[in-house]
Amino acid sequence: MFLVGLTGGIASGKSAVSSMLRELGCPIIDADVVARKVVEPHTPAYSRIVYHFGHEVLLENGQIDRQKLGQIIFAHEEKRRLLNSITHPEIHKAMLKEIIFYFLRGYRYVVLDVPLLFETRRLTKFLNHTVVVYCDPATQLQRLMQRDNLTQEQAEQRVAAQMPLNEKRGLANHVIENSGSREDTHRQVLRLHTKLEDSMDFLLVRVIALAATAGLSGMLLYAAKLLLS
Repeated sequence: MFLVGLTGGIASGKSAVSSMLRELGCPIIDADVVARKVVEPHTPAYSRIVYHFGHEVLLENGQIDRQKLGQIIFAHEEKRRLLNSITHPEIHKAMLKEIIFYFLRGYRYVVLDVPLLFETRRLTKFLNHTVVVYCDPATQLQRLMQRDNLTQEQAEQRVAAQMPLNEKRGLANHVIENSGSREDTHRQVLRLHTKLEDSMDFLLVRVIALAATAGLSGMLLYAAKLLLS
């Protein structure tokens, strides 16, 4: 199995592309879903968030108020970095567990849906392919305003808090152009899926894994013989 990183920008359409890949049978590990799980009450990340940001970022039921926390971190870069330092290590540990699960089930590849893939760069060295979902800046801004009911100033602030999509596009192996119709995006996703399915990258990973397993088994057998001799 090999790893494919999927990313984009806020309101660029990454979630739509992720859903299309899932419908095609691709295993998806969504970092946003994992991120919500690791900040559930009584988790280490939850305790640290409450300690640093205060109880005002909690809902009445004790859950993290993601909207209120988002307003804080998008307005203060140092607080955004602090939150990332709290959540990212926990997210990566949880994602690794899911990767192992899919590996043991024999999948050829798994897609890691990670919004900040290129911003953090912690995962890129483990990826065989990276995919960026791109749309032009005007379309991105308009979609964000409509989706989250934001003013233009609020939307621009949130877009500015991320790495520009043009920069991400230059770092990726594959680009899904999502400025047009859903049908056009779906055709691009189908082409990408075919390319990944035809890739032989998984064979190398399997060979390395089998060699490592065989090597470990050999070492254990040798150690047992020494102990019994």
